[in-house]
Amino acid sequence: MSQTPVNPPAQERRKLVIKPLSKGDKWFFRSTSIAAHFAFVLVALILGFLLWKSWPVIQGQGFDFVFGSTWDADSDPMVLQLGPMLWGSLLIAIVGIIIATPMALSMAYLIVFMLPNRLARIATTLVDLLAALPSVVLGLWGLLVFTPVASHWAEVLNSYLGWIPIFGVADAENGFMRSPFIAGWIVAVMIVPIITSVTREIFSQLDRDLINGALALGGSRLSTFRRVIMPTSSGGVIGGVLLGLGRAIGETVAIFYVLNLSFDINWGALLEPQGGAVASWILARFGEANGAEKDGLMAAGLVLFVVTLIINYIANVIVNRAQPWRKN
Repeated sequence: MSQTPVNPPAQERRKLVIKPLSKGDKWFFRSTSIAAHFAFVLVALILGFLLWKSWPVIQGQGFDFVFGSTWDADSDPMVLQLGPMLWGSLLIAIVGIIIATPMALSMAYLIVFMLPNRLARIATTLVDLLAALPSVVLGLWGLLVFTPVASHWAEVLNSYLGWIPIFGVADAENGFMRSPFIAGWIVAVMIVPIITSVTREIFSQLDRDLINGALALGGSRLSTFRRVIMPTSSGGVIGGVLLGLGRAIGETVAIFYVLNLSFDINWGALLEPQGGAVASWILARFGEANGAEKDGLMAAGLVLFVVTLIINYIANVIVNRAQPWRKN
C-alpha cells in the first residue's frame, strides 16, 4: 500500500538586510549621509547665489558676455564681455597641463617603482608639502625668482623657434616678461602635486606580478611603462590630469602676479606679454568696481564655476569609460 508523499512546508525566504541594525550604526549612517548630501546642497547654493547676482548682466549682455571682447564699465550702456579672459584661462591651463603631466608621471613612477621605501616616503611628503603651499607664495616666487629665468627660456625659444607662430613675438626688444608662457609654468608647478598624488595612488594599485612578468619576458622599463602600466591605469591618470586642469583654470593670485592682463585677445602667442585669466580679472577689478560691474564680475565667476563643473563631469565620463568595472 503506497503512501502519499507529504510536501514539507515552504520555507520563507530570508531578506538580505543592507541597512545598519544597531543604534550606533544607524546614527553613523544618518550623519554621514547628511554630510555627503550637504556637499551637493552647498554647490547648489553657490550656483544659485551666483546666478541670482549675475542674472541682470547675463540678461542684458546675452551671449556676448561670454564670447565678446570688450569690457567697458564707464560706457552707457555698460559693455561687459569676458571672451579674452575666458580664452586666456583655457590657454594658460592647457600650457600648464602640457608642462605638468610629464613631470607628474615621472615623479609618480619614480616613487612607486624605483625608489626604496624610505626615500619614497620622503619624496611623497615633499610632493604633498608642495601642494600645501599657498598660491600667493608661489606667485611671489614666480614674480621675483622664476620670471627672470623663464624669460631667458622664452628668449631662447624665440631665437630658434620664432618661425613657429606660438613662439613668435611682435617686438622682441620689450622682453619676454609677464607672458602666458611664464604663467603656464607657474600653474604647472601648482598642479604637479595634484596629478602626482592621483597617479601615484593608481600606480600603487597595479598588479606587480603583471609588471614583473613583462620585465621577466624581456621588456625594458620604457616598453613596460608604455604597453602595460599606462594602458592599465590610463583612466585614473586622465582623471587626475583633468582634476589638475580644473585647478589650473581657477587659479587667481599666482597668475595675477606674473601675467599682463589684456583685453587684446591672445590666440596662442605664448611669449607675448599679454593674456587673460578670469579669476585674476575678478581680483584686479573687484576693489574698484561699482554695483553694476560687481554683478558682471559675479557673472564671470558663474562662467568659471560652470566651466569647472563641465570639466569635472568630462573627467568622470572618461574615467568610467576607461574603467567600466567601476560601474558595477
